[in-house]
Amino acid sequence: MENIIIILVLAFIIGFAIVYLLRAKKRGQKCVGCPYSKECGSNSCNSHK
Repeated sequence: MENIIIILVLAFIIGFAIVYLLRAKKRGQKCVGCPYSKECGSNSCNSHK
């Protein structure tokens, strides 16, 4: 029984992460984790380091 609960929790977390990434890409963010993703015109967010 505990294996099923662990699998469901992991599936929920992975599903939430996928939905978050898809919504961010729809909003036009190139680098989802970058704080400059909406302002940056370049293809890589490594230029802000």
